[in-house]
Amino acid sequence: MKKVEVSASLRYDVLIGGGLLESLGTELGKRLSPSKICIVTDSQVAPLYLDRAKAALSSLAPVMAFVFPAGEASKNGGTYLALLSFLAENGLTRADCLVALGGGVVGDLTGFAAATYLRGVAYVQVPTTLLAAVDSSVGGKTAIDLPQGKNLAGSFYQPSLVLCDIDTLNTLPEDVFRDGCAEVVKYGVLYDPALFAHLAERGLGFDREEGIARCVELKRDVVAQDEFDRGQRQKLNLGHTVGHGVEALSRFTVSHGKAVAIGMAIVSRAAAAYGLCSGATRDAVLAALDRFGLPAATDLSAGDLARAALSDKKRAGGTVNLIVPAAIGDCRILPTPVEELEAFLEAGM
Repeated sequence: MKKVEVSASLRYDVLIGGGLLESLGTELGKRLSPSKICIVTDSQVAPLYLDRAKAALSSLAPVMAFVFPAGEASKNGGTYLALLSFLAENGLTRADCLVALGGGVVGDLTGFAAATYLRGVAYVQVPTTLLAAVDSSVGGKTAIDLPQGKNLAGSFYQPSLVLCDIDTLNTLPEDVFRDGCAEVVKYGVLYDPALFAHLAERGLGFDREEGIARCVELKRDVVAQDEFDRGQRQKLNLGHTVGHGVEALSRFTVSHGKAVAIGMAIVSRAAAAYGLCSGATRDAVLAALDRFGLPAATDLSAGDLARAALSDKKRAGGTVNLIVPAAIGDCRILPTPVEELEAFLEAGM
């Protein structure tokens, strides 16, 4: 088992290894003493892991569960309010806690509910997808989507524990596992040429425990410096500004990881066209995405993507902050005027 300590507004551990789900009660009990526990999960994860999670937690306190339909479409105000009402109806107090059991949608929704119910209750992340394990479960970003865009209502609210049982990844469809690989590749492009080289060599056979732990360490370091996303943490959005546009314009028929992969490819090609990185860097990014069977193009137009980016959280007045690779392991924040955004993206199409 690997343990990564995160130091933010709340200090907490990220535990990574096989067979950890059965120790959820023991590990949670070391950190919290809840009178009630509510597991939040979705309709895909519940049949696989809800009973095991309940059994692991039952010695600590009475356990209840809120299960919602799986998918990004559920990460909305309606599900959020239904969850808050469920917590209130069952009498949860500030002494109690929530457990997010699932992927990024579950974690984002549960975290936002925990941050706002009674002005804040403790919660624990138990990611069951690769994407959630390496990215969304760590760092305290919580959110729901609005009709106008992704993650537009949310808060920064750190979990008390993240427990990642890598055995849960074995039940993922290969396509969903590939989806998470986009975020793993992202960390290599951003910060770590050695990780990137390992991924390029091993593809889907990369060392899961080591790879996840390294991604979490890299994110830990960024969060410690910029917890509230006002500076260097924005680099973690490599591929995301364009990717969120791809997701929204496809009505979420294109998954998050695939959309991020498309975003990374577009900004890499555009960066090379504008002389911000070498052709070799561009080609390395594209080759890595191809190694994992991830897409690198979209039928959407540069104009459509530019308009979608106007709703991006990183927009500041008349500029949108794009993250572009200068080299593998070295990415830059590129403030791009709104009126120049379409031409930049067109160069990457």
